Amino acid sequence: MPDSRNKPMPLSTLLASHPVWRQLSSRGLESLAAQFSLQSVKAGCLLLAQGELPSRLGLIIGGEVRLDDPDLGQAVLLSAGQMFGFGVTPHRQLPTWQATATLDCELAWLQPPELQRLCERVPALLNFFPSAEVLQSESTLRARTYAGASGGLHLLSTPIKSLIKRPPISLPPQTSIQTTAQLMSSLHVSSVLLVEEERLLGLVTDRDLRNRAVAQGLDISRPVSDIATMMPMTVSASSPAFEALLLMARHNIHHVPVTDDGVLAGMITTTDLAEQQSTSAIYLAGNIYKQATLEGLQEISAHVRSLQKHLADADASAYSTGHIVTAIADALTTRLIQLAQLHLGPAPVKFVWIAAGSQARNEQTAKSDQDNCLILDDSFDPAQHGDYFREFARYVCDGLAACGYVHCPGQMMAMTDTWRQARKVWVEYFRQWIQSPKPKALMLTCVFFDLRAIHGEAALLESLRTEVLVHTKGNSLFLAHMVSNALKHRPPLGMFGTITLTKGGEHAGTIDLKHNGIVPIVDLARIYALAAGVTIANTHDRLELCAQAGEVSEQSARDLRDALEFLAKLRITHQARQIQRNQSPDNFLALEELSNFERSHLKNAFGVVQTLQGVLQQRYSGGRF
Repeated sequence: MPDSRNKPMPLSTLLASHPVWRQLSSRGLESLAAQFSLQSVKAGCLLLAQGELPSRLGLIIGGEVRLDDPDLGQAVLLSAGQMFGFGVTPHRQLPTWQATATLDCELAWLQPPELQRLCERVPALLNFFPSAEVLQSESTLRARTYAGASGGLHLLSTPIKSLIKRPPISLPPQTSIQTTAQLMSSLHVSSVLLVEEERLLGLVTDRDLRNRAVAQGLDISRPVSDIATMMPMTVSASSPAFEALLLMARHNIHHVPVTDDGVLAGMITTTDLAEQQSTSAIYLAGNIYKQATLEGLQEISAHVRSLQKHLADADASAYSTGHIVTAIADALTTRLIQLAQLHLGPAPVKFVWIAAGSQARNEQTAKSDQDNCLILDDSFDPAQHGDYFREFARYVCDGLAACGYVHCPGQMMAMTDTWRQARKVWVEYFRQWIQSPKPKALMLTCVFFDLRAIHGEAALLESLRTEVLVHTKGNSLFLAHMVSNALKHRPPLGMFGTITLTKGGEHAGTIDLKHNGIVPIVDLARIYALAAGVTIANTHDRLELCAQAGEVSEQSARDLRDALEFLAKLRITHQARQIQRNQSPDNFLALEELSNFERSHLKNAFGVVQTLQGVLQQRYSGGRF
């Protein structure tokens, strides 16, 4: 006789003992049980991110769930039998709270329309689901928002591992092209991984089979490694899904292997992101690489403002927004470089196109000009190669301007002869700036110490950076001049801690969030990075690494990161409101736009910057050098 002691209890039986659902008849319980979908999750799994609670109702069958607002630090623990999400969580908490499994959980999910229909049939249930009626119209609107323009931006917090659908499908690299194609066809997959001795060696996609094998008339008995992308880029399973989105957007790829502590865990594709209603960034980038004319690029770049607005509407972090918006600028730059080479021919010597300023830091917004330069191989001869690179740089810079990234007012662009030089000339530039830090040199230093390779021979930049940091790390005299220059940008706080507003001019009565809020933090992080020899350009990441290096305390770095996130998010939200009103976005915020709560946080953020500016000033004027 079969043992039924471990047989799970039917969901209808569990519902019958529940204080809410037992209001239904036996037939109603059986019908309801069929509407629920069951899920088993591990402890630590993010069940519903901020903004997703209205999307469904969750019933905890076993385990424990934490419902919390990470911004306010409020939380409540829910145990077996309790519910959360659509209809039951208080209306005021639904937009900002999130749900996480704190223990291994068994869950049952019910979609909002099913609950609404049930409440219509059994009105007494509304006593247990008071927000169901209120949310009916709002949930429809929110679903449209997240599934459409703003694209379900919960990918900003969803771990990549939650999107993996199956174990990795792999083959030895010597497998024939034909056998590989047959396997992909039988399993209905668009890619396979090439693995040998548990090491990932390559990736083959259906596009590779089409373009590199069939279109080239290749012998299908040859090893599939002949058409594979060897040593492909990977993402970590624990990383947020938006990192996969950025990787795909920047490199115009559609398949990325996922690793978990160095072990191959699976594959993520653009389709996986699309099914999760991802942001439109990856699709904008994909379309950019398809364009053959400047007009086509202009048409796509016009969507950047809308993208930023959708990110703001979805409450994305400033850190994530900066990376996503910058990814579009990177894609436009790369495509313009490709078009320039199609127009002018291949470059005569190796080069690398460099982004400077906010693009280098992955901190761009819809209001950004362009800062860039060209580092050329030392074989560059101005007489032989000068005309090519002059036309090349102008093509790209003018193209960026046409796409909304206006020419730098200070002419710090690759189209300016000074900033289009051989590597050895750049070495001399930095040597002069460091040894003779005059005001103009310090200004140039602030621009050109924030650099990131966009396209070309990245080793030209990396070797230059390594050489330069040798001369800045621990160079107290140079850093003292950098501090003095940085202190020209002060947070707008008066003697008694009140916020001082701009006096006179077009923006009278406002705060310049960029120059009086964000730039001072960027300057502090740059000085810490130069002192510590940190190579990364992003301000948030710089602060984290500089704290690890001991150049700034963990607490101070954390305070500055929080201040940066708050100020940058205010700026993004302010610009989103202007975009909504069809106004040109700027950096000038009126205090009337803020609540008393936000004003209090603004003062605190400015206070953090002011304090750490004072600490740095004292350090470099108190006998340290």
